[in-house]
Amino acid sequence: MALTLVVADDHRVVRQGLCALLRTEPGFRVAGEAADGGEALRLVGRLRPDVLVADLMMPGLGGLEAARQAARLSPRTRTVILSMHADVAYIAEALRAGAAGYVLKESGADELVRAVREAAAGRRFISPAISEAALDVYVRKARGPSRDPLDVLTAREREVFYLTAEGHSGGAIARRLFISPRTVESHRANLMGKLGLRDHKDLIRYAARRGLSPLTREPHGGPTADDASRKNP
Repeated sequence: MALTLVVADDHRVVRQGLCALLRTEPGFRVAGEAADGGEALRLVGRLRPDVLVADLMMPGLGGLEAARQAARLSPRTRTVILSMHADVAYIAEALRAGAAGYVLKESGADELVRAVREAAAGRRFISPAISEAALDVYVRKARGPSRDPLDVLTAREREVFYLTAEGHSGGAIARRLFISPRTVESHRANLMGKLGLRDHKDLIRYAARRGLSPLTREPHGGPTADDASRKNP
């Protein structure tokens, strides 16, 4: 019997490419595709696929939260996260969210196919470029007696946290999540209160300490990734 898949990525060309690739693999059947996490969850609830392949960052609801909720909607469905981030902390967060696989977007097609098969078989797959030893150390530390402070954040607060940590402005986050800038600031204020952070700089430093910020610039309000994209369309 063929493995049924749902593919979620907000970039249409990327999503169509992934679906085309997976459809050529013997024993795979792409049952549905989604442009965001919310749509992916609706498909998971209706189709109960074997594997959900989801981008880490999507508008509305990202891959991490989709993995968490997919496990509750359809316990048989395993999630493989696609991401550009090789940071161990991102991967550990994905595993904590219930993902069975984590594949870097720079990987070859064979890695994605293998990740899907391993996930469907109930095993874990991490792109070989990522150190399993370093990941295991990080996961063991995360399983300590104290509860991870990020666990107290709501799904939307986690989205705002991750996007802020990546250097996106409030306006860019609002556009990406289809909410108002005021709502973004409200979520940011709530999450900072829960994490005991005083301001935006504290949030960036906190993310950096957790290894969740891929940015190398100092958090002093300098140009963000969104500013650069606007200057260089």
